[in-house]
Amino acid sequence: MPRQGKRVGAVGVALLVSAVSGCAGWGGGAGGGGGADSINVLMVNNPQMVDLQQLTAENFTKKTGINVNFTVLPENDVRDKISQEFSSQAGQYDVATLSNFEIPIYAKSKWIAPLTDHIAADPSFDQNDILKPMTESMSGEDGKIYGEPFYGESSFLMYRKDVLEAKGVTMPAKPTWDEVAEIAAKVDNAQPGMRGICLRGQPGWGQIFAPLTTVVNTFGGTWFTQDWQAQVNSPQFTAATKFYVDLVRSHGEAGAPQAGFTECLNNLIQGNVAMWYDATSAAGSLEAPNSPVKGKIGYAQAPVKETDSSGWLYAWSWSIQEASKKQDNAWKFISWASSKEYEQLVGEKLGWSRVPAGKRASTYENPAYLKEAESFAAPTKAAIETADPRNPGTQPRPAIGIQFIDIPEFPDLGTQVSQDVSSAIAGRMSVDEALKRGQVLADDVAERYRSRAAK
Repeated sequence: MPRQGKRVGAVGVALLVSAVSGCAGWGGGAGGGGGADSINVLMVNNPQMVDLQQLTAENFTKKTGINVNFTVLPENDVRDKISQEFSSQAGQYDVATLSNFEIPIYAKSKWIAPLTDHIAADPSFDQNDILKPMTESMSGEDGKIYGEPFYGESSFLMYRKDVLEAKGVTMPAKPTWDEVAEIAAKVDNAQPGMRGICLRGQPGWGQIFAPLTTVVNTFGGTWFTQDWQAQVNSPQFTAATKFYVDLVRSHGEAGAPQAGFTECLNNLIQGNVAMWYDATSAAGSLEAPNSPVKGKIGYAQAPVKETDSSGWLYAWSWSIQEASKKQDNAWKFISWASSKEYEQLVGEKLGWSRVPAGKRASTYENPAYLKEAESFAAPTKAAIETADPRNPGTQPRPAIGIQFIDIPEFPDLGTQVSQDVSSAIAGRMSVDEALKRGQVLADDVAERYRSRAAK
């Protein structure tokens, strides 16, 4: 745990760590080489990317004559390698997978190339079909687009319809957090060993603070005000954190201080919890053919309190290194990989459940996809469309972001504060003490930004 007064490191982008992706990395392989008609792509080894790797030669390369050399690495490793490569502008890789956390930071540092001219020259890509919050989250301060999403997610509340029905409970389509807490109490122990709700308690800026920051937002709190005043121990931030900690301690899963996305997913699948608030990407696993809860899950809007919506926004996306000498060919690859055509290819070749969804409006009008994703497609689209990365709470913010603050220091800050909040869930520390320590860390970060603004 961090000690009170410990400075949050002046984290460079090279130290950015794992974000809030619902997918666990797997697979492997590496690429290399060059040539006038080839590009080098550095990407995460999530399942959707492994599918892409398998489909590229027989489809993209066959059509365009452009060979794609892939370097495929686990999430933490690929983030580290991308940050080293792009910060040095070595030019070895033309394209890399970035999230909407890194893209605005990299754009400001001029490490990635704007895509606006490529988009304008490629009307078949249909930028207007990309869900608006995705486009906004991948735009720089100059208004130009610097990334295109491959697949995306927001967050919503997942619940066992049969369990709530047996208890005579009706889930509102747009529940408040107070209503969720009441329902959690009513369905606690509805079946032997079943708890009311699962909420992440595992330390990490992309673990507990992914859902918790959205709770803070809707309770009227924020990490920082627009003029860089730290707010970690403010009444609103404190109320949200106490609510979250109390809810998971009273009606949450066993082992909550160590529970992240994967643990909560397993708990809902295995019947250990009746509800779960987390990433929309989880629905594909819950509704998989071999899932014991397939058809039993309902999906409701992310719970709110003071705001109209509170879902987060995350996407694995494609960007072009500024130093790339093959930007035209790099764009052709991105245009194909994020296209309607590619989604159709995946659906027909691999199955519609494997389509990299969450980015295009047209996906949610495709009858074949809707047949496979009928129970969660509409709630997922609604969750993404109502996410507002520039205005996620009740007051203006100093940086874009919903479940994070888009500054290089946030991974270090969020992770340090999360360790103490997780300790509060474990009963080893009070929320007040955890946030008092967090305020010192946050004020250290804020002071730097105030100093820069004063110059």
